Amino acid sequence: MEKAPLIEFPCDFPIKAMGAAQAGQQPFRQHVERLVDPHVEHEDLLEVRVRPSRNGRYIGVTLTIRAHSQAQLDAIYEDLSADAQVLVAL
Repeated sequence: MEKAPLIEFPCDFPIKAMGAAQAGQQPFRQHVERLVDPHVEHEDLLEVRVRPSRNGRYIGVTLTIRAHSQAQLDAIYEDLSADAQVLVAL
């Protein structure tokens, strides 16, 4: 028996990455956007939110994208997980 997919595509999907805070919030945000960019059409990047940790040592970036396939999400998480600046990808 074939399992039903867990996610129905296309859908709006949040991708979260956390890294060490740098001078200002922009460098890590831009770094995460550069990692995700090859996998997402410009119009499919719906929202970007940045949130520093309580103590300011880390920064979280959430990109909400219009995801079109599981393969697309897998490729994004593979690139994020392989990057030394990304400590956690959810």
